[in-house]
Amino acid sequence: MKKLTCNSCKKEITNDLGATQFKCPECGKAEIVRCKNCREIGARYKCSACGFEGPN
Repeated sequence: MKKLTCNSCKKEITNDLGATQFKCPECGKAEIVRCKNCREIGARYKCSACGFEGPN
């Protein structure tokens, strides 16, 4: 099983309630992974495939 890490803070999010993962809203290629804390504070993330930065 692959370990998931938050794109913003690099924290491992395995079994982290409130964490999420989704495809990049711009290109749909890369997986964006967010921990609960980074989602709540609106921390920036960057797509590794196209360079898109969010949240907007």
